[in-house]
Amino acid sequence: MSVREIALYIDGQPVPSKAEQWRDVVNPATQEVVARVPFATREEVDRAVASARQAFATWRKVPLAKRMRIMLAFQALIREHTQELAALITEEHGKTLPDAEGEVGRGLEVVEHACSITSLQLGEIAENAASDVNVYSLHQPLGVGAGITAFNFPIMLPCFMFPLAIATGNTFVLKPSEQDPSSTMRLVELAHEAGVPEGVLNVVHGGPDVANQICDHPDIKALSFIGSTPIGTHIYERAGAAGKRVQSMMGAKNHCVIMPDANRSQAINNVLGSAFGAAGQRCMANSVLVLVGEARQWLDEIVERSREMKVGPGTQRDADLGPLVSPAARDRVLKLIGVGESEGATLALDGRGISVEGYPDGNFVGPTIFSDVTAEMTIYKEEIFGPVLCVVGVETLDDAIAFINANPNGNGTSIFTNSGWVGRRFESDIDVGQVGINVPIPVPVAYFSFTGSRASKLGDLGPNGKQAIQFWTQTKTVTSRWFEPENVSSGINSTISMG
Repeated sequence: MSVREIALYIDGQPVPSKAEQWRDVVNPATQEVVARVPFATREEVDRAVASARQAFATWRKVPLAKRMRIMLAFQALIREHTQELAALITEEHGKTLPDAEGEVGRGLEVVEHACSITSLQLGEIAENAASDVNVYSLHQPLGVGAGITAFNFPIMLPCFMFPLAIATGNTFVLKPSEQDPSSTMRLVELAHEAGVPEGVLNVVHGGPDVANQICDHPDIKALSFIGSTPIGTHIYERAGAAGKRVQSMMGAKNHCVIMPDANRSQAINNVLGSAFGAAGQRCMANSVLVLVGEARQWLDEIVERSREMKVGPGTQRDADLGPLVSPAARDRVLKLIGVGESEGATLALDGRGISVEGYPDGNFVGPTIFSDVTAEMTIYKEEIFGPVLCVVGVETLDDAIAFINANPNGNGTSIFTNSGWVGRRFESDIDVGQVGINVPIPVPVAYFSFTGSRASKLGDLGPNGKQAIQFWTQTKTVTSRWFEPENVSSGINSTISMG
């Protein structure tokens, strides 16, 4: 099999890099090298930003209706190429094809939302705010925006960034994850096929040096980041110090509460999918299960149902979870499982040592469940980012709410119950930015904003929805009053009357 050589994307076309440092992109099910990605040089990053800066002068003046038509064409192309994009995700990330297709669908939702830009970017006016005075606001683009994305959603996360950024009139420089860049690059090609002009959307690849250059670059006005807490904190502080507008969506420790009155089969089905789907490699994974009261008796069934889940390469459509993205990711998960044992948690289901026929080199870890987990344990405090579920038992709803609110993260939480009162109480008292009621992963539809909170987020505005429009635009307020000309003989008044 030939190895793809990933290019940069500058001025509307792929550009071979002159980088000295390259990284292999590896199929996590087989360890086969499928691509090589360059770590762009400083000059190449500067060239991408310069291209975006030059394009901004004309793109910002393109009519909203024309930008809308480009987004309409783009969403149609994504829909048409869903299978191709999903296959690239699976090849380089490892998630199952159904998971990958679902990811493309979530990215598509954001592009579909961007198709409403003609109404999303409207300003406001107060006519006669004072005598013969109008006051109105305009939502104008910032300039060059940038995005840095994590490996776990190579289509969805870029879609959380550049479609609304460019639809609002900005230009963009994207740095996707170097671990699985091919699907992102194909997405960018489709955007240009849809009519995005040259220079409006550019791509560079690389590691910390490229990320730092993006943070520091004086011509980049806003930066969106999605990834781990340590890197996200660094990005936020460094880019903020350089005067940029920054949003940083970071790590999580999401909890799912099951009340004893919940629909048992539906609750368990949803918990298993949300905990182990994508091999647990998502910031919205439900990695902590809180069983309340008599629901604690459901643990044995949860363990047995998890034991039946099928582990295999992402190309096997009947697999429930695929491999972890890299040997390093697998080794970290295995190490944390060992730490959980040493700290006294009960290993109810051990996913280590799993064997997948025909794939001896895959980064596989099976569903793993710890019970008797406490808040002091490492496996509870750290985001494992693997197929590991921590189970906590409490007596009451109040206990569950207090336990969750004591955790520093606030990305998402959910509850399963048949009681409207319990659901209402939970959504009111829980201190987490995104809440699901009988919904396991409470990522809202794209026309609502992604509202993770507390230690899971830095910056006051999140991706998607109204907040994204605010993030990618600046508000200009105009106060105007017009006087009748004093020199009526100039012909101005007669011209007006004739009109």
